[in-house]
Amino acid sequence: MTKIVLVSTSADDLKGHATGLWIEELASTYYVFKEAGYEIVIASPAGGAVPIDSGSMGEGFFTDEAKKFMHDAEAFGVLSHSTKLDSIDFSSGVDAIFLCGGHGTCVDFHDNAVLKSAIETLYAANKVVSAVCHGPIGLPQCNKPDGTPLVKDKVVTGFKDSEELAVQLQDKVPFMLEAKMKEQGGKYESADDWNSKVCVDGKLVTGQNPQSSEACAIAVVAVLSDIIA
Repeated sequence: MTKIVLVSTSADDLKGHATGLWIEELASTYYVFKEAGYEIVIASPAGGAVPIDSGSMGEGFFTDEAKKFMHDAEAFGVLSHSTKLDSIDFSSGVDAIFLCGGHGTCVDFHDNAVLKSAIETLYAANKVVSAVCHGPIGLPQCNKPDGTPLVKDKVVTGFKDSEELAVQLQDKVPFMLEAKMKEQGGKYESADDWNSKVCVDGKLVTGQNPQSSEACAIAVVAVLSDIIA
């Protein structure tokens, strides 16, 4: 069975801004992967209960898939008892990793040796590395086996700088994701703000924003199907 690890933040505060996981970005992907018949592990840096950004349950953001997840005892139970990231052996049996977003990732994804090792291990083994919205903030710390930045010369996307400005958190985040990816030589692409955009470059799959979550997961399934076939 194909095994995928969905990684969520454990952080609930970004420099005084209450945050956490953007629930839609885990919920919609969870159901895409479940439909595909995958073994799904929900992990986080600290393990245990995952904080949810209350904004993601607000009017206009609390999607049907998110509502379904919150009322799904099995799914929510797993989220409430997430696996500690450093307890997973990424060198054996894991086919893909998917980094979910939410501004909490700006606290515990971007400078995380365990996450860096997991991503680099999978990438070097020709496994799938994927991320959506602020999830890709975990990528700039990573390198290819040749020592160059993971995103260098790769077509990628992630939360757009203009979207960060729109939510007025540009002074809270460790760096602007679009600018950082470009700085590292990534071929950054985007759609208009709050429109779906997914980039697939080999085994690297990235999505721009919450509107891209489901499409990003579907792209991951397509890439994994090609590998397994």
